[in-house]
Amino acid sequence: MPRDCEFLVVGGGIAGVSCAESLAICRPTASVLLLTESSIVKSVTNLVPVARYLHKFDVREQDVSEMGATIETLVDQLDHINSIEHWIRTRKGVVVKYRYICLCTGGAPKLFSSGEAVEPRIIGIRDTDSVLELQRRLAAAKDVMILGNGGIASELAYELKDVNVHWVVKDAHISATFVDPGAAEFFQLARNEVDTKDSSPVTAIKRMRYGELLSKEQDIKHGAALGPDWHRTFDLSGAAGKQDKRLPKIYYKSHIESYKELAEEAGLKIQLSHEDGSSEQLTCDFIVSATGVLPRHEYTCDCPLKFSEDGGISVDEMMRTNLKDVYAAGDVCTASWSPAMHWFQMRLWTQARQMGSMAGRSMAAASEDETVYQDFCFELFGHVTKLFGYPVVLLGRFNGQDLDRNYEILVRCTRNKEYIKFVLQNGRLRGAILIGDTDLAETCENLILNGIDLEPYGDDILNPDIDIEDYFD
Repeated sequence: MPRDCEFLVVGGGIAGVSCAESLAICRPTASVLLLTESSIVKSVTNLVPVARYLHKFDVREQDVSEMGATIETLVDQLDHINSIEHWIRTRKGVVVKYRYICLCTGGAPKLFSSGEAVEPRIIGIRDTDSVLELQRRLAAAKDVMILGNGGIASELAYELKDVNVHWVVKDAHISATFVDPGAAEFFQLARNEVDTKDSSPVTAIKRMRYGELLSKEQDIKHGAALGPDWHRTFDLSGAAGKQDKRLPKIYYKSHIESYKELAEEAGLKIQLSHEDGSSEQLTCDFIVSATGVLPRHEYTCDCPLKFSEDGGISVDEMMRTNLKDVYAAGDVCTASWSPAMHWFQMRLWTQARQMGSMAGRSMAAASEDETVYQDFCFELFGHVTKLFGYPVVLLGRFNGQDLDRNYEILVRCTRNKEYIKFVLQNGRLRGAILIGDTDLAETCENLILNGIDLEPYGDDILNPDIDIEDYFD
């Protein structure tokens, strides 16, 4: 028998769960069904404001049975959408009739490969299951290569223990997805000093873990994306034995030209090419490909969905797709509206939460013929994370994105303590990078949104003897 629901949300990641929870709040009497491939879903917890519109939070794993009485759940995979007649079919043949549907199927790792076949010695890091696979392989590994320069690659490069790490990046500095060369140098110097002193603090984060029993037809599945501090709950130790702490070997402006598997499970022989035209050979047990994600839409539809150039489903400011009553949120979608001056899309867990909540509010409003406006969080890009042990806050056009070099930069750096970067255009703050306990997040947020002219203050705006937080309060 087909199932009926008013709101159908596809995906058990942060976007999907945030959407379902928003619907349950806005329409407590409506039927909400969450379709998820895994019986373990991700939800946001410990939401703490860092500024007026910026929050940091933890990502909690929970069993679908804990979703509460207002949200029904179905563990299965979406197979086909009939948008005209408003029903979907799952891989197990279950038919679900809906009034509104939101697609939150997330993204899949963009694996490096020289051919079409998936290489057994190349793994992607995206969800809990892939990290468990990494943990299993590390137990017998002595040399590991990390390919990528984003948040997960940066965290892995410095969290792996008892293994030789070769870190291949295409840029001239580490963590280029988030920070500039100056901040990268700050991290390098701080890490060097910590390793020399061998006084790296160890923080244990104890969270409840869930196991999952899979049937044979469920052995291929995709879990939800990792959240902040994901590496703290896993043992990422290799088999090279206890050794002196040392930084990973970093290969800047490099890429893998070719590789081949050595005989008798001896690992991989890799040919690296550098920007200066030189090359070198390395051997490692396996490659961790952390080069971003691709939107996942492994299902059919009676009417073609409109996709953006990056493969994401195009959505407007209300998270609506081109199909009637079909919405999308999170990594699977691409913002196709005219963005605010200080906002742009990055596929991060913070935006997954924001988009999921916005989609839920939008669907609830549409069901009651009400008008809703886009959330204010889409006025200013903001992201809170932690890199190499330091809290990091990114605001606005923090690296001068889309400013065509028509901007100036002010930097204040205190070694091993803080790194502050302001991006100014025509005397007004357009973006900021705050590393360390700066307590400037709310001040910067206000300066960006209010467009205050900072030209009269000159370089003194970052003078350490002046408390700008108090001055602009």
